[in-house]
Amino acid sequence: MKTAHNKKWGDVIFRGITLAFALGILALFAAIVGNLWHESLPSIHKFGFSFLTSDAWNPVKDDFGAYIAIVGTLVSTLLAMLIAVPISIGVALFLAELAPEWMKAPFGTAIELLAAIPSIVYGMWRLFVLAPLMSDHVQPWLAEHFGFLPFFTGPAMGIGMLTAGLVLALMILPFIASVTRDVFLMVPQNLKEAAYGMGCTTWEVVRDIMIPYGKKGIAGAVFLGMGRALGETMAITFVIGNAYHLSWSLFAPGTSIASALANEFTEADSDIYLSSLVELGLVLFLITFIVLGIAQLWLKRGNQGGGR
Repeated sequence: MKTAHNKKWGDVIFRGITLAFALGILALFAAIVGNLWHESLPSIHKFGFSFLTSDAWNPVKDDFGAYIAIVGTLVSTLLAMLIAVPISIGVALFLAELAPEWMKAPFGTAIELLAAIPSIVYGMWRLFVLAPLMSDHVQPWLAEHFGFLPFFTGPAMGIGMLTAGLVLALMILPFIASVTRDVFLMVPQNLKEAAYGMGCTTWEVVRDIMIPYGKKGIAGAVFLGMGRALGETMAITFVIGNAYHLSWSLFAPGTSIASALANEFTEADSDIYLSSLVELGLVLFLITFIVLGIAQLWLKRGNQGGGR
């Protein structure tokens, strides 16, 4: 009887500790939002909703708007996802299903090591290696073959929105690939063997068994990478160009919320300037929260399946 009583109290204490941890996370979230909101009040009172729609950014006149930085953040993230997602899924499929056994372990470890590289190292490498490659070869080739599109016009400088998107893609690719590989490895072997026994090809097994079974896990990996791309700072700061200018051309320099904060936070010499930068941080926080919140709702409403 005493043992049962002790177990009951042990469960109560354990539940209380875990509840405290969970409430601590909520309290931290509320504290971050509250602090950002409080420090943003001067900017909110002065600019109101127009802060989100204005393309002005003039520290001399204390005239600020977040529109260009918001667009730059969304465009660079979209480019990164368009590049990284198909490559990541291909890498994951190769490692989970097609690669010989001797290749799986070293390649899997290499992907995980890529995910551990600090973002500033990525940024420096891309500034000195990727940017010259883009300006000398990639951008001229794109302009020559696809110059009729407004996205591939203008001088090939090596830095700009396209390079920033590629940098982000290379940074989030290891995260998406490693998680997706683990999802594919969770597919029951008997399902695949049954499909092969019925005469299915490898492509048919991948298309009809592995991807449907793990679609929720794949979606989770994609949204995890998207969250990383939205908030990335140092790597993108090196190559995006940091110009408050909107252009249809992906060769043109631009800016993002994270790069603007990294470049200008220490230079803010007025209260309204500093408050506007903090409001940019609040906007980025809300964008990330909304995107990931929508992702969670979409995942919960999806059909029940494997890879959860």
